[in-house]
Amino acid sequence: MKKEILFFALFFTSLFFGQTKVGGRVVDEKNEPIAFANVILKGSKEGVITDDNGNFYFESEGNYELLIVSFVGYDSVQIKLAPGLNKDLKIVLKSGVSLDEVTVYTGKTSKKNNPAIDILRKIWERRRKNGLKMFKQYQYDKYEKVEFDLNTIDSAFMKNKVFKGMEFVFKQIDTSKISGKSFLPIFINETLSQVYGDNPSKKVKEITTANKNSGLGSGEGVNTFIKDLYADYDIYNNYLKFFDKDFVSPLSRTGINVYNYVLADSMYIDNKWCYNIIYYPRRKNELTFKGDFWVNDSTFAVKKINLEASKSANINWVKEIYIEQEFEVMNDSVFLLTRDYMMSDFSFSKKEEAKGVYGKRTTLYKNHQFDQPKDDKFYKQEVNFYDNSVYNKSDEFWEENRFENLNKNEAGIYKMLDTLKEVPRFKRIYSLASILGSGYIEIPKWKMDFGPIFSTFGYNDVEGQRIRIGGRTYFGSNDTWRIQGYTAYGFEDEQFKYGISGRWMVNPNKRVILSAGNRRDVEQMGVSLTTSNDVLGRSFASSALFASGVNNQLTSVNLTTLGFEMEPFKNFTFQTNFTYRTLKSASSDFSLDYYTDATQTKINNQVRQSEINIIAEFTPNRKTVGYGVDRLDVDFNYARFFVSYSNGIKGVLQSDFNYQKLQLYYRQPTLIGGFGRLFATLETGKIFGAVPLGLMGVIPGNQSWFVIENTYNLLDYYDFVADEYASMHLEHHFNGRLFSRIPYLRKLNLREIVGIKAVYGRVSEDNKMLNASGLQYVAPDNVYWEYNAGIGNIFKVLRLDCAWRGNYLEMPNARKFAVRASFGFYF
Repeated sequence: MKKEILFFALFFTSLFFGQTKVGGRVVDEKNEPIAFANVILKGSKEGVITDDNGNFYFESEGNYELLIVSFVGYDSVQIKLAPGLNKDLKIVLKSGVSLDEVTVYTGKTSKKNNPAIDILRKIWERRRKNGLKMFKQYQYDKYEKVEFDLNTIDSAFMKNKVFKGMEFVFKQIDTSKISGKSFLPIFINETLSQVYGDNPSKKVKEITTANKNSGLGSGEGVNTFIKDLYADYDIYNNYLKFFDKDFVSPLSRTGINVYNYVLADSMYIDNKWCYNIIYYPRRKNELTFKGDFWVNDSTFAVKKINLEASKSANINWVKEIYIEQEFEVMNDSVFLLTRDYMMSDFSFSKKEEAKGVYGKRTTLYKNHQFDQPKDDKFYKQEVNFYDNSVYNKSDEFWEENRFENLNKNEAGIYKMLDTLKEVPRFKRIYSLASILGSGYIEIPKWKMDFGPIFSTFGYNDVEGQRIRIGGRTYFGSNDTWRIQGYTAYGFEDEQFKYGISGRWMVNPNKRVILSAGNRRDVEQMGVSLTTSNDVLGRSFASSALFASGVNNQLTSVNLTTLGFEMEPFKNFTFQTNFTYRTLKSASSDFSLDYYTDATQTKINNQVRQSEINIIAEFTPNRKTVGYGVDRLDVDFNYARFFVSYSNGIKGVLQSDFNYQKLQLYYRQPTLIGGFGRLFATLETGKIFGAVPLGLMGVIPGNQSWFVIENTYNLLDYYDFVADEYASMHLEHHFNGRLFSRIPYLRKLNLREIVGIKAVYGRVSEDNKMLNASGLQYVAPDNVYWEYNAGIGNIFKVLRLDCAWRGNYLEMPNARKFAVRASFGFYF
């Protein structure tokens, strides 16, 4: 009886709702796969391009009887389809001559006398005159829906013991219209917003009016992260950024160097004559796409485009990226983007059968208005605006205002996850994932977090084995106040250390934060040129589990600080701090001694210092998550300009020295079109007044086995000191651009890194006269430099760098060569 009911349900669905599902493989007469073949349902604009292995799958809501398969240089074929599902089709194309109205190219197409490229050049000429760029001002309403799904669900997966007690979730299983794989929705987020833009001033403002998510994670925090993961992009730009990688757009001016283009067809679409151009990569392993687009014959504006990242593209953890964009004609000549769909398949492996997670974003645009100017004040970005009502809209509001209705499975996600969060087993799994992601163990009952767990163990030559435990208050991701602390113990020096810090945001709109803290600990000084007054901070050099060479030049620090911070403008912060610190050597093998008189007869081994510090920092285009005292950077591809002025005040709290210190730091990541990204860092500073070793500028060395930013790989701690200095670091990441051209290497998806570092510095005679530490002051007044070359993405997680010393080879125990490593999960 159940079979009859199931058959009737399927028959009823196909009869009244109609759907065509089709998938298979396209091969030639030798049974070799044909990549980038065009597969389309006859009488429609719905279709796909076959992948690298000739495979395809897609769905349509309509009923179609014929499938047309074509590729340049082969005769087209028509395949009769049965109603409903047509899977595992094997379609053979035979060599032949295609239609007379278009020129045919096979393999690598010519850049000359190619009508597709002639059309592409006209697109370049008009790209700044199409769509929103035709108007001085524009505004529109926007709806964005993001969904995450577990994919490749099979019976073995559903019977896994992990899902015991959670079997009800599998009622939500569906099938992808793109890949044909089964999937299980696990997260959904919806956002309604209004977007305003001014083309002459290049200003854009987006106002979120409503946001709703399935309950896993905080609303705006999740939404901000997703917006970076699926960043906005313009297909007319030369490069499209996805997952911190810059893909070459098929409409790029440099596209003819990396893509083959074929003029495949022409037809009327919405009463507009359009050309169809197929494109596919010239080489494997590059950050490119394959697909096709339709372009109007008069405005040369794109009407429809699809992009599918090559499976061999040098990107990790992403098996597939698929994009569709649709444009509608307004006022006969204006083409406006109305629908944008993107799907990514995240997986540890790129094998077809590998399980993973779909990330899908659908964005709809409507109600466009033009040439309605706004004043400059309107476009001023809010520093820290948070409207809780945005995240608490009723279900009735969403039913009335979302641009399209949720399908059955999307609507069921909210209810399913509300139920799932009450299942004990799921709570444990979710908590484990949260611990690994944040580094903290949540204790909701006490409104506290324990951690960070990754700082629990360490080692240095003074403390020996070191253990550290800590915690923080945690009421939510947007806490306006937070208290953090830790205690640590060294098993060799047998001493306890501690740190405690409190911060309170008294004005959220301008992020006015008051802070105070105290720390008593052991620290490796001079591992950063730029001064830090972070009470809870601890350098990698002070507690590395593995180190190169002796690490006994550590300092006992007692630091107390009072601070004021505000952000008067978006991404511009101002800070002022009062600090009092005492410094003394933590080891009998190391000295911070200094002379206290001109005759060099009296020595002091401890520094007591009061200091006022003023800092200004500007980070344009920085994106953050959170609105509380703690914020997280979404990525680090933004410029940073930092200037600090410090004034040491003798006599205040028995402070020992008068001095002034000025420091400047500038970091700039720059995309070099098609050749990766260059990271340039400049640091310079000067100390006015005489100070001892504990307050001097120390050129940062690196005695670990790991890559540490802004340190010198072949310097030991205290090799160079300086009271005035200028440092420059240049590091270029080619992202596999070079290796992708080399046979046998391209399949490894390795990534090239090259860099050079240089520093100049001097020490004044006054500071030399104070020195009683026994350490000979050496300044890099001949410009110390070193260079490095590395290979990244080894086994997807490892980077290895080789570094060579450029000069100062005659220094005692000078290291001429070193190997450094780093681990990380990068796209």
